[in-house]
Amino acid sequence: MIPTPDLDHISSRDYEHVYEPAEDTFLLLDALEKDAEFLRNEIKPCICLEIGSGTGCVSTFLGKILGDGTALLICTDINPYANAITNKTGCHNSIQLEPITTNLVNGLLPRLYHSIDILCFNPPYVVTTSDDLYSSKNIIEKAWAGGIDGREIIDKALPLVNELLSDKGVFYLLLISENKPNEVREIMKNNYNLQSEILFSRLAGREKQLILKFWRNTR
Repeated sequence: MIPTPDLDHISSRDYEHVYEPAEDTFLLLDALEKDAEFLRNEIKPCICLEIGSGTGCVSTFLGKILGDGTALLICTDINPYANAITNKTGCHNSIQLEPITTNLVNGLLPRLYHSIDILCFNPPYVVTTSDDLYSSKNIIEKAWAGGIDGREIIDKALPLVNELLSDKGVFYLLLISENKPNEVREIMKNNYNLQSEILFSRLAGREKQLILKFWRNTR
């Protein structure tokens, strides 16, 4: 078992500014751990990217899975405070991360076109109104508010996945049942020829969380 990254360096005051790891975070960790041998031995990644890294827990865990330190681990977040914490989390756990403050992947394309071997996204997925999504000035709310069907940020990211993934690349996406995951799978298949499976699902209180795994139909 791969240990969860040590987050003792993050204070309660820090969590006023950055999303605290919760059940959704740990479900994504479990999915990556389940695929650990596949990622190490078949994907053998050169470049990994996490969109919306928050504390950096997921990318740090991925770095521990890969182990040899040869993969570039890029993390993006719109919240500069989150990127500072992400950097500290990597250092605290002896994993080198490369945090970038940007919205989704603005500025990374076309340079990273079809270059990402492992892509992870735990998006803002909670069902809210569009007004809640765009009018909120609270940075923590922006980490979870997803707009109509919880899909407004997710739907902006889906076309970017096709541009980012390498031929051997895999994409791990966390959704809840209200996000209509089967519809997301159909969009990715019909529009981008990306195959998928539900890698994990779990109840967190009344919320059903799922990890979808996507890959190109070239293997």
